[in-house]
Amino acid sequence: MKLYENGVYLINGTERVEAAPGAEEAIRSKTSVSTPVTPKEAAKNTIAYSILSAHNTSGSMDQLKIKFDKLTSHDITFVGIIQTARASGLEKFPVPYVLTNCHNSLCAVGGTINEDDHMFGLSCAKKYGGVYVPPHQAVIHQYAREMLAAGGAMVLGSDSHTRYGALGTMAMGEGGPELVKQLLGKTYDINMPGVIGVYLTGKPEIGVGPQDVALAIIGEVFANGYVNNKVMEFVGPGISNLSADFRIGIDVMTTETTCLSSIWRTDEIIREFYEIHGRPEDYKELNPGAVAYYDGMIEIDLSTIKPMIAMPFHPSNTYTIEELNANLTDILEDCEKKALVSLDGAVDFTLKDKVRNGKLYVDQGIIAGCAGGGFENICAAADILKGASIGPDEFTLSVYPASTPIYMELLKNGAAAALMETGAILKTAFCGPCFGAGDTPGNNGFSIRHSTRNFPNREGSKLQSGQIASVALMDARSIAATAANQGYLTAATDLDVHFGNPKYFFDGKIYANRVFDSKGKADPDQEIKFGPNIKDWPKMSPLPENLVLKVVSEIHDPVTTTDELIPSGETSSYRSNPLGLAEFTLSRKDPAYVGKAKEVQKAQKAIEEGKCPLEVLEELKEVMAAVHTRFPEVGEGNLGIGSTIFAVKPGDGSAREQAASCQKVLGGWANIAHEYATKRYRSNLINWGMLPFLIPEGQLPFENGDYLFIPGIQKAVQEKQSDILAYLVKDGGISEFTLKLGDLTEDERTIILKGCLINYYRDSNEQAE
Repeated sequence: MKLYENGVYLINGTERVEAAPGAEEAIRSKTSVSTPVTPKEAAKNTIAYSILSAHNTSGSMDQLKIKFDKLTSHDITFVGIIQTARASGLEKFPVPYVLTNCHNSLCAVGGTINEDDHMFGLSCAKKYGGVYVPPHQAVIHQYAREMLAAGGAMVLGSDSHTRYGALGTMAMGEGGPELVKQLLGKTYDINMPGVIGVYLTGKPEIGVGPQDVALAIIGEVFANGYVNNKVMEFVGPGISNLSADFRIGIDVMTTETTCLSSIWRTDEIIREFYEIHGRPEDYKELNPGAVAYYDGMIEIDLSTIKPMIAMPFHPSNTYTIEELNANLTDILEDCEKKALVSLDGAVDFTLKDKVRNGKLYVDQGIIAGCAGGGFENICAAADILKGASIGPDEFTLSVYPASTPIYMELLKNGAAAALMETGAILKTAFCGPCFGAGDTPGNNGFSIRHSTRNFPNREGSKLQSGQIASVALMDARSIAATAANQGYLTAATDLDVHFGNPKYFFDGKIYANRVFDSKGKADPDQEIKFGPNIKDWPKMSPLPENLVLKVVSEIHDPVTTTDELIPSGETSSYRSNPLGLAEFTLSRKDPAYVGKAKEVQKAQKAIEEGKCPLEVLEELKEVMAAVHTRFPEVGEGNLGIGSTIFAVKPGDGSAREQAASCQKVLGGWANIAHEYATKRYRSNLINWGMLPFLIPEGQLPFENGDYLFIPGIQKAVQEKQSDILAYLVKDGGISEFTLKLGDLTEDERTIILKGCLINYYRDSNEQAE
């Protein structure tokens, strides 16, 4: 795999010319182009540029204002999105909006609250004119592939793995507030992203699957940020050697590179995909222009990819399975070192006890969800396991087809029976294993999964209760090979297997019989069904003139995931209850956070009630005494008090807005970071009225428990200041330092000033009336 250091021109879809002196002459010699070739002009010939241009409403391709064609959400996110939109004046879904129920599907968790959320979703689909997919019918992204994707279209989803680029659809996963904007007729505002070409040649070795290719890419580009917040555009002749399912399996994992979105050139194989799904009119041939410029390029010979494994605790912690088996002790020791950082020493962690007779034994295999649950992956697993037994020991294997149509075809072609007779269990379409709400291993268990993530606790363990298990990511084929070897880690290429590659026949009758589709027609008379756990957002104050912030958590991990900010798993059941869910904030990373944040919040609540904050938070007396030595005018009527956290690089992973909103509900006014891992997490902070402060790497003038004073913050935001003067208040004195805000759009500044997106739209509606 090669990563180019400079920009690259792609000529006629096959020849690469690196941007360097003499590049223009080389291009002229290979083409009939006579006009000057510049990166800016040639960049217009990427597929990404053409799709973004068609959806941009700003009139400028430097600052985009995107309107999406379709939206999609699942049952962890759609309640909060619709509640926010309702509070902001929602009357009708302006574009097709699909509400799937594939996350909170286990309705035994939390009593009635999961099914209450589902009924809320169904009633809202009827009232506002949407589509409702009942539990166990399809995971969000498989339904979107089967029924939503279209060539040249754009889809916005409230799940980070919203990726349909292999089908010619540019899709993005964002926090809920960005979908709210679309529901209210507003736009998705970003600067024109860079576009990175992914040039594929060759053909994968038999036994190598899409997860192997994806993990190889992630391992190369995550740590260096090569594609961070950029669009990955897949080109090159190697694409034609990949099936639609194979492309989809690579594409969905591009989220783990931290790219913004993805898009692929399309061909007859993708045309056939749309024909199989009864939507031939949605196919569109997409190719880059004769001379297309990319801001960087990843060159991959698919024939060189080997079966891969991503060891705990990140998809970028990659090795070939061959390398792992050859260096077991060293790699397992490295995992233990990473665990000391990721788990903060909360529990004893080792995988060395999994080594039996020199081989690595795993406790569980899972093939599931939007990454692993595809038809081709499961059929390949069935071929590998045909006639085998997974054995009567600890090892278990569960397979979750990504949709009921896939499940039906597996039943018809015999793959389901072939798997089940080995001892494997087939289950319904459900995302639980991917985010910690299904198939949790035993304590100290080790699970191999063809799913999207293996972050700490992603499989459902609870450090605060002394429980730990861990996940490695692998392709379905090597998981099946390991299952055939009764739990001993095995690469699929080590087995001699005939793959039948059966043809897929899509049967949409189950959707026609069971999915509610309003066909875009709203019913204003429909009553929304509210369960007792569905609560409105609490009132949120606008940004004050001056801020006093207490640092209530300090995280020095290289990257902090959204799972660590707000845990996934069974806590998802409380995501329709802002105050209830907030009780879990940072619970698996810093259990003291909630109590500390709520203690500081008492002071802000006192201000809002016209009381003296110093009377409810004694330590503020010394803080304000120090502040008044330089700023005697600060006090009643011009002061806000809240909490903040510091993290080195927060926000990797899920798009869930609750990673930010829960902090806000508990009185958070800001995050301070050296860098934000993803655009979507920073956007979530802004949309909840929180200041996304930055501080240069190597500088940290404060520590957990310290107070910070930020004078004139309201004015600084209004006047577009990028450098923000702040003070550490400590030991009776104050010392100056600088925070940065980074680029903010006009709307983002106004949202922060208003206190959150809900306030922003509510005030706009009141002014309009």
